[in-house]
Amino acid sequence: MPEKYIGNKTHFNKPPTMWDGQEVFNTSNLYGNLNVIKNDEEPSTPNINTDGNVNVKKDVNVDGNVNVKKNIKAKGEVYSNNGSHKLSSKKNFDIPHPTKDGWRLTHSCVEGPEAAVYIRGKLINKNVIKLPEYWKKLVDPNTITVSITPIEFHQDIIVKKFDSTEIILESKDTTNIHCFYHVYGERIDTEKLIAEYEGNIEDYPGDNSERSIAGYHYDKKVI
Repeated sequence: MPEKYIGNKTHFNKPPTMWDGQEVFNTSNLYGNLNVIKNDEEPSTPNINTDGNVNVKKDVNVDGNVNVKKNIKAKGEVYSNNGSHKLSSKKNFDIPHPTKDGWRLTHSCVEGPEAAVYIRGKLINKNVIKLPEYWKKLVDPNTITVSITPIEFHQDIIVKKFDSTEIILESKDTTNIHCFYHVYGERIDTEKLIAEYEGNIEDYPGDNSERSIAGYHYDKKVI
């Protein structure tokens, strides 16, 4: 078994191999690759335990999980799913294709300058769109917008009135409204997003603790 690297501040000048349960206190700097081998006889033991910072200037290869009580900081890219997902890229999902054997389906998230939520659906012979109960505490009613698409024929539909519980529609020519609807609202439980600002990521003029950052490149990533 290799020597344990334990101390107030340890510098590794060659790539060490660490076993399950290896303990590193405070700050340790590794000038090389860190290889951690999972011990199959102790499957519940985390691979790396640290109460401080671990600074690695090259690769970290872990055959298992990394449990960290503080921050992980990377000056380069952060990847997951065996390198197929990059944190600074678009927010995607990738699944086996539902209708084509041997193919896959990937979609990307819609992005905008606000913390928005939406519902969509279809009305048949009704004129009331019921909003989810939780919208009363989740959505600012002053930000609600409604898009209506009549089905089969022109119906001259308007939004008669609305609040955070329901939307009342009215048609000039008929009471049997048949339409698709799409309702958007901005969240009220968080501060408004500041879409543009000068400087670096640390200079964001709002509350950074309310943001989960992905979708563009920046100098420092903290996950």
